[in-house]
Amino acid sequence: MSLSIEELAGQYHQGWADRSPEVIAALHTEDSTFHMHGVTDPVVGRGPVLDLVVSLLTLVPDLQFQAKRVYVGTDHIVFEYDMSGTSNGSQFVCDGADVIAVVDGLVGRKDTYLDLVALLDQIGTLPSIGAD
Repeated sequence: MSLSIEELAGQYHQGWADRSPEVIAALHTEDSTFHMHGVTDPVVGRGPVLDLVVSLLTLVPDLQFQAKRVYVGTDHIVFEYDMSGTSNGSQFVCDGADVIAVVDGLVGRKDTYLDLVALLDQIGTLPSIGAD
């Protein structure tokens, strides 16, 4: 599968909006890295990416993203958004940004940065998140 940057950005955002781990993982390369800085260790590989996304959506089944801005280049996508949901009974909303390196029309690397101060103020402590 080789998508244009714009197609990848649209399909990837839609996969998260639909909370579809299979769609999200399928848009990653076989050796993709997904790192949620300050939240989890990086995972490498489409299978571990799938497991991490499933874990996230299990912990926050109402996870939503309100897009603010999208920047695209020849080999990258940057999404800025508000992330919201409910974690352990506490509702939250925080700023987030994803920096995505694109390789052959797929996500080769995704680095996620969240406003952890705002998030922790709302939910207390981070739940254990991982691709077990």
